[in-house]
Amino acid sequence: MSDSVHDKPSEADSPKESRHFIQQAIDADLASGRFDGVFTRFPPEPNGYLHIGHAKSICLNFALAEEFGGTCNLRFDDTNPTKEETEYVNAIKDDIEWLGFKWDNLHFSSDYFDKLYAWAEKLIEQGDAYVCDLNAEETREYRGSLTEPGRDSPHRDRSPKENLELFRGMRDGKFADGEKTLRAKIDMASPNINLRDPVMYRILRAEHHRTGDKWCIYPTYDWTHGQSDSIEGITFSICTLEFENHRPLYDWYCQKLGIHHPRQIEFAKLKLSTLLIGKRHMLRMVKEGLVDGWDDPRMPTLSGYRRRGYTPESIRNFCADIGVAKFNSTIDIIRLENSVRDHLNKVAPRRMAVLDPVKLTITNWPSGEVVTNEAVNNPEDPNAGSREIPFSGELYIEREDFREEAPRKFFRLKKGGAVRLRAGYIIDCQDVVKDDDGNITEILCTYDPETKSGEDNSGRKVKGTIHWVSAQHAAEVEVRLYDRLFTAEDPSKCEEGQTFVDHLNPDSLKTVTAFVEPELAKAKVGDRVQFERLGYFIVDQDSTDDKRVFNRIVSLRDTWGKMEAKGKTT
Repeated sequence: MSDSVHDKPSEADSPKESRHFIQQAIDADLASGRFDGVFTRFPPEPNGYLHIGHAKSICLNFALAEEFGGTCNLRFDDTNPTKEETEYVNAIKDDIEWLGFKWDNLHFSSDYFDKLYAWAEKLIEQGDAYVCDLNAEETREYRGSLTEPGRDSPHRDRSPKENLELFRGMRDGKFADGEKTLRAKIDMASPNINLRDPVMYRILRAEHHRTGDKWCIYPTYDWTHGQSDSIEGITFSICTLEFENHRPLYDWYCQKLGIHHPRQIEFAKLKLSTLLIGKRHMLRMVKEGLVDGWDDPRMPTLSGYRRRGYTPESIRNFCADIGVAKFNSTIDIIRLENSVRDHLNKVAPRRMAVLDPVKLTITNWPSGEVVTNEAVNNPEDPNAGSREIPFSGELYIEREDFREEAPRKFFRLKKGGAVRLRAGYIIDCQDVVKDDDGNITEILCTYDPETKSGEDNSGRKVKGTIHWVSAQHAAEVEVRLYDRLFTAEDPSKCEEGQTFVDHLNPDSLKTVTAFVEPELAKAKVGDRVQFERLGYFIVDQDSTDDKRVFNRIVSLRDTWGKMEAKGKTT
């Protein structure tokens, strides 16, 4: 049941569809001779853990390279040392491999700091960059707005010689943090604010996770990104739509330097209902203890989904199913949940578990007798075989599967009624035992020995089937019932005085002691199973030799959907 991290996704993982607009653009560029190959990259900043939105970009970039026989690099855009850590680098690598992909080359933007610096001096010498003394607040003021043009910096007309001397002084630590910046000289009246003399370097004395204290100036993302693509020979820089307005700047830098010029193509990022995937929000949840770390199974991080029990196949299939779009939209979270349901339905073995047990005694069962009943492991997989389950006169069933007084369409067990025990017998309920407070502590039934599953020739028909475990043989386990972290469709939308924290679901985690088939006491961390009639579960890393811990991956049905009829009793 373990995942192979180096397996490439198979063609069966995603259905073949008409070619999307990025594939068409690549086809055209290859046909015209603009490029002679497809070289892509996935360029995360190591300032947090990857989330489900990154999965779409990972799948797209790696799949395009594979489709066209090219390469896909993993490059860490590590230009902000105050927020980046080696922990994040390692987590990102693990997540990509878990998804089923392997990069062709591993790079860091910090590998190119010397080259980027040399190119910055070239722009200065050409008169295309200058050192500016405005502070951050003044720079924003001079930049203007969407409706008003910006104003030239008073330092914009410094000579290349003076700018070069000042820039080298910035590099050599002669100025204080924030005292000066290097800016590209483009057009302060441009309708595209990104072209209004953007900052290329800022002074920042901070320890870098790879270069240490070698540098006290660091390049900005916009200056670094395109040049790093060029150095690596990337042909197609696949970005999300928020970088569309940055594309003219990407192109301007490449053109001014006269270097290899990749083509940037933008696509709609993945946004899912009920999720909040901004790193700022996720970091707050981690730091304030609102969740149990980046890999909390309620988190939208890939490590969270991994621990929750989602399969890499289900996430890849989901990304293929939603396709590649040009316009942003919100995808219903149900589509992701259904993707994991579909995959686990095919591969997860079935087992029985009781989460809220009530004792059921078969009064006519031979005293002390134990038999083994045969049950199918997975009806979706003929090769999965079957297993033997111990059956005795004392069982546990789900409390909600019994009603002393039940409505007409309640087809589970009720007083005076009959039901089939899955892989067992038909039982008839005779009576109940209650404590002093009127709570049912025991259900008394008789069984019909002629109705054993697989051997039933009695002709009896009942409408309901329920699951059970033998009280004598069941293993006691901890079950964590994870649910959605937020109750709102869009947790980022808050009323005045509220924050996203006000949308947290108080029932996102419930922990219960449950009873399961005895063999599950030996289940391994990472094993996934379907608890029949309840949902899909995975053995969590917190498990010990004495007690297994199971996380609920997803229920069998969407319990949040509008299709679920309120008050449904069957």
